[in-house]
Amino acid sequence: MTTSSSERGVSLGMPELPAPGYPDDVRARLEADAHEIIARYPDSRSALLPLLHLVQSQEGHVTRTGMQFCADMLDLTTAEVTAVATFYTMYRRRPSGDYQVGVCTNTLCAVMGGDAIFETLQEHLGVGNGETTDDGKVTLEHIECNAACDFAPVVMVNWEFFDNQTPGSAKRLVDDLRAGRPVEPTRGAPLCTFKETARILAGFPDERDGAVEAGGSAGPASLVGLRLARGEAAPARVVHPRDGGPHEEPQDRVVHEPSPAEHLSSHDAPQDTSASDPAHPAGPTAEEGE
Repeated sequence: MTTSSSERGVSLGMPELPAPGYPDDVRARLEADAHEIIARYPDSRSALLPLLHLVQSQEGHVTRTGMQFCADMLDLTTAEVTAVATFYTMYRRRPSGDYQVGVCTNTLCAVMGGDAIFETLQEHLGVGNGETTDDGKVTLEHIECNAACDFAPVVMVNWEFFDNQTPGSAKRLVDDLRAGRPVEPTRGAPLCTFKETARILAGFPDERDGAVEAGGSAGPASLVGLRLARGEAAPARVVHPRDGGPHEEPQDRVVHEPSPAEHLSSHDAPQDTSASDPAHPAGPTAEEGE
């Protein structure tokens, strides 16, 4: 007795049906935004990246409908749009949460506690890498370096920085996000939803009060080279002589004294949430208050 291909679960390679279109009112609004974006570029094809952010702001991820829309607006094939949408990790290909929580697990963050934070959050939230909590609030993922090594280990929420984290502080962070409690990034603009972030990345102004004025910069350790280039400090000798001789101190060294308002990294001074906090001598793998 033979079985059919459908009974065996074998695909016959039939092409997918065309992507459904946006409702008329949604498409009209997106077209107006798309024309504004395309007008910024001498070659319309260059507008593809911001257009993908635009459609992501509509549904929270890049759907087949969104890719078809981009192809129509730019006179591209869906294959060309798909090739770009699948290359860049900032474009989500499936539904995701209101808050994208990314834990840096690159070298420095990992050894400072990033791996421990990521493992703790997976267990605490009950999700794996790239998965979303049942309430649709949080999508967890490990991310590559975000150039914030001064503040390792770093967690990002919708691309806003949360510096000097520990497993305990990261758990409190995601609990606050899921409960709708106010959460303030360590640096940068106030937090908004992932869809709102996507629209900003599409190139539209952030109209929230104080968002544009919000500041934040690299830590003192990252800025040492810049200060040296400007002649603001003399090079300090880091490695002591191997023969145990006297340590030569430069005579004209200018010591940087950070102001009280300056945000220090865990490599400059202990912070309450830092792995170097004396209250947590076991380092970043210690559970805080648990």
